[in-house]
Amino acid sequence: MKRAALPGWLYILFLTLLATATDEFVVAGVLPAVAEDLEVSVAAAGQLVTVFAVVYAVGAPTLSVMCERFAKRTVLVVGLLLFVVANAVAALAPGYWFLMGARVAAALCAAAVASAAFATAAAGAPDGAQGRYLGVVTAGMTAALFSGVPLGSWLGGAFGWRATFWTIAAVAAVAAVGLLATAPAVPGSAPAPLRERLAPLRNRAVLRLVTVTFLAAGGGLMFYTYLGPYTAEVAHGSYGLLSFVLFLVGAAGLAGALLSGRAADSWGPQRSLRLVLAGHAVALALAAGLVFSGIGDRYVLTAVIACWAFFAWALTPPVQGSILAAAAPSAGMTALSLNIAGLYLGTGVAAATGGVAVGTLGIAYVPLIAAVLMALAFLLSPSAPPAHGTTSPLADPHATADPHAANT
Repeated sequence: MKRAALPGWLYILFLTLLATATDEFVVAGVLPAVAEDLEVSVAAAGQLVTVFAVVYAVGAPTLSVMCERFAKRTVLVVGLLLFVVANAVAALAPGYWFLMGARVAAALCAAAVASAAFATAAAGAPDGAQGRYLGVVTAGMTAALFSGVPLGSWLGGAFGWRATFWTIAAVAAVAAVGLLATAPAVPGSAPAPLRERLAPLRNRAVLRLVTVTFLAAGGGLMFYTYLGPYTAEVAHGSYGLLSFVLFLVGAAGLAGALLSGRAADSWGPQRSLRLVLAGHAVALALAAGLVFSGIGDRYVLTAVIACWAFFAWALTPPVQGSILAAAAPSAGMTALSLNIAGLYLGTGVAAATGGVAVGTLGIAYVPLIAAVLMALAFLLSPSAPPAHGTTSPLADPHATADPHAANT
């Protein structure tokens, strides 16, 4: 049976997540220029990335509780417009603290937009295609790593670091207009007491999945953070290989995000999640074996890294689908935001833990520790849907979304 063509608004959500994910990491590519222009150290400029990630992680669940009752299209469009303003302010920032304030505002907007984007994709998907739709949105975040971030860095080098923020603002503005015109009308949840909206914080199934995400992000992103030194260690100092490896990570990750969404539709999100986690753990174990064995073959190295990247970025569609199945009916967006918070907190812990491992044990132990974390995530992951059978209305597009409804 031929699959139905994906709607245009889904590609705009892809563009939306591409813009917000690029905004998080793009400063890393223009750190020296920012530091020199604002007369601060490179280390201080690097905190612009850290603060964005921390605010994003904390802001996602907080803002989702506040925005749960609003129509998702309203959250998306208003959030994107404020995101545009925040990036315009960043481009015009006269000093470091002014830029830091703009980054905080942009992170809060990005957090609200990301939660609403995943909720919209899930609600707007036809029967049996929720994973596929979530995969496309996830692919926007993945694409930022090998297209948005490098492009932003190139723009910064060619036209100055401020041009990077202007470009992100322009892309977000285009996305806002597109979503205003085409996004499905996904209404907010009915008025409910705060206790009910905070139900995911007491839902063991949701918290279990958030913990799985935290562990998986900690393991996968630890390896990604130190991929450069790892590649040099295995390939015996061949730094020229790194550029190709980074491109390979992006391409394999994009394929993983898209294909895991389809797998979640075919096999169910819980089963797909366990397959992804198992594959990720095996790939990291192979990476550890490669560095300890002393095998320096480039082709073997790139094959192992491609396998790892595929599973690393295949995580989000099945875990988001599992989260939606476990969430209370009125708290789907809040549950998704908790998962996003787990993802970003895991990323932060990954960098710190990996740094300690490199400083005390050596780079060879990074994939080994990451494999252990991934194995723990696999052991904790559910093997079956929640026993109560409760499904968030976001998982039922016919209950919450009417793509042909008038704009809200």
